Amino acid sequence: MASFIVKLFFIISLFNVRFASSRMLTSLVQNQLLKYHKGQLLSGKISVNLIWYGKFNPFQRAIVADFIISLSSPATAKSQPTVATWWKTTEKYYHLVNSEKSSTLALYLGKQVLVENYSLGKSLTQKQIIQLASKGEQKNAINVVLTSSDVTVDGFCLNRCGSHGSKSTLVKGKNDKFAYIWVGNSKTQCPGYCAWPFHQPIYGPQSPPLVAPNNDVGLDGMIINLASLLAGTATNPFGNGYYQGPSAAPLEAASACPGVYAKGAYPGYAGDLLVDPPTGASFNAHGANGRKYLLRALYDPSTSKCYTLV
Repeated sequence: MASFIVKLFFIISLFNVRFASSRMLTSLVQNQLLKYHKGQLLSGKISVNLIWYGKFNPFQRAIVADFIISLSSPATAKSQPTVATWWKTTEKYYHLVNSEKSSTLALYLGKQVLVENYSLGKSLTQKQIIQLASKGEQKNAINVVLTSSDVTVDGFCLNRCGSHGSKSTLVKGKNDKFAYIWVGNSKTQCPGYCAWPFHQPIYGPQSPPLVAPNNDVGLDGMIINLASLLAGTATNPFGNGYYQGPSAAPLEAASACPGVYAKGAYPGYAGDLLVDPPTGASFNAHGANGRKYLLRALYDPSTSKCYTLV
């Protein structure tokens, strides 16, 4: 009995910390703009190159590729709201720096690299993630490393579901930088941490998980984290753009709105999402090729609030 009480107290304490942290973050977001640290932002046409490490089937690869394509699809598409409408929120950061429309960022799907033979093993360090990211373009690029569900990465499931950064490189005799992102498939390692709300959370209220829009908990969870990291990369690509708090653990455009996906969200509840009648899947954005996605709210610098599509 005593053991049960200790465990119950631990779970309640964790939930209270999560709830208090969420309230603190909400207060910060509503009362203070993410500070601009005068650094360079990505601009112009930037290729998003996908480096697939481990086993992914063609259907899984298509889910991610279609998402990248969706970022630049017309925001006036027939089915609303769209991924492109969500992405346009990042333009507001660019307009604060430069009012010229040409200063904004246009992403397009670049090349895809398959590394299916686990050439670096199934347990990767951050250094190896950067090594894999270097397989993409070295200029005007965001190189995205996606690791399969049987690959572990330093810090994965402990304190992160993915990360972004930049790498200095030499292009035609000149020093340059490219941005990179890493996202892991958490399906078998920590879906309650990295694929919520498509899986029951590891702590807090155990409400039923939502149905994933592409019927793949691991990949739909990866989309949530990839989208958030893309927004962070666009607005803080080299660690001196828009962020709040310490540079080593910054709040960025998406991470400043934890757990918020639609209006009415609160800790443990993603918000009043759209539901696809045939499948019962929850989503908040339409994408290319008839796809549906769930995307985290973005901090809107023009309103100092978390912007949701629905």
